[in-house]
Amino acid sequence: MTSLIKEERLNRILQVIQKDGHATAGELSRIYGVSEITIRRDLSELAGRGYVRRAHGGAMVLSPNPQEPPIIQRLLENKQCKEAIAKTAAALIQDGEAIFIGSGSTTAYVPHYLTHHKHLTVVTNALNISTDLATAPDITVVVLGGVMRHAELSLIGHIAEQSLQELYLDKVIIGIPAIDVKVGLTNDYLPEVITDRTIINKAREVILLADHTKIGKIASAFVAPLNRINTFITDSQANPALVEEFRALGINVLIAENCPG
Repeated sequence: MTSLIKEERLNRILQVIQKDGHATAGELSRIYGVSEITIRRDLSELAGRGYVRRAHGGAMVLSPNPQEPPIIQRLLENKQCKEAIAKTAAALIQDGEAIFIGSGSTTAYVPHYLTHHKHLTVVTNALNISTDLATAPDITVVVLGGVMRHAELSLIGHIAEQSLQELYLDKVIIGIPAIDVKVGLTNDYLPEVITDRTIINKAREVILLADHTKIGKIASAFVAPLNRINTFITDSQANPALVEEFRALGINVLIAENCPG
């Protein structure tokens, strides 16, 4: 465990606290083979990110966020905004590219605007996206293996991550449940975190799709810092002040129109 990178250790500490409800610095020090001083710093950082509450000698779990509804249900929430975001993303894709489209209720609409592209290769871990592109004659569809997350119709885990090692991609298009200017990208579903990170690291250009309801939210597990994102596409209901904060960090922010207020 001593070789764990910091963020991986933070995620594993968070998993222990969420599982048991609390943990002491001494217990975590023994588990991960690092000093109690290091663990206390880790706990302070997790508390600062809003993931746990510090307690005497350790930390306690916060009340969990409500469970995210299944993708089939979420596809209908803010549907017009999500379609507008997806259309904006599809306009960034060039014929002949190899791209990845991740699972999610916003990314799910991207294939609808790609069917006329030529010589496109689309890699995905989302079963619904693969079927949406199945009849597109000039698109080669590559589906990752993995363990199916039923609520998302997605494939995650070690097999998916190993499959990605064999690929090089021009662009990655992903969604995220929560994005915050200070914390970055976060996700409440811990088993998906490492898969998300592997996906993000497989392309020279990362395009993040998130409607206005995801901005300013912080979920329980850190996925990636904002500097891993090249382009962030959101909708016209996004808070203009927050949008400018993202732009000030050097992120190319595109606003999709036709989102009803």
